[in-house]
Amino acid sequence: MAPRLIGSVAEAEALVGQPLGTSGGLLVTQERIEAFADATGDHQWIHVDPEKAAEGPFGATIAHGYLTLSLIPGLTGEVYQLAFGSARLNYGLNKVRFPSPVPVGSVVRMSAELTEVRRAAQGAYITTRFTITADGASKPACIAEMVVLVVGEALETDQE
Repeated sequence: MAPRLIGSVAEAEALVGQPLGTSGGLLVTQERIEAFADATGDHQWIHVDPEKAAEGPFGATIAHGYLTLSLIPGLTGEVYQLAFGSARLNYGLNKVRFPSPVPVGSVVRMSAELTEVRRAAQGAYITTRFTITADGASKPACIAEMVVLVVGEALETDQE
């Protein structure tokens, strides 16, 4: 399914509070977990030692919470695209939670909902709540509110 194209700040404002869709599934492999461990230096056994993790609390290795969080940019392109402005800058995160683990071999999917659009002189701050869930899990693996600053478009600033 093609991502939803959001073509203007006004269109983004109209979508606040509505689900934007869900990504396709992404398999979380041991190779991905180990590559993330190498990139971050976090080699805790629960992530990288399948034999020891098999005897641990989850019965297998689990993805790092931050690995799960890092899937958001790639999966976002499957759900929606901001097709306005000249640049999109990662402004930060308001809140991140990891309610349940992602065991190796899980297929995860991400849903998105715009929660706020705030116009400013430099552009528009777009806040999106992302929810990542592993297939078959009773609770989400990650819930994160991410803020993106869209710059390069003339915006009315009477709402500042």
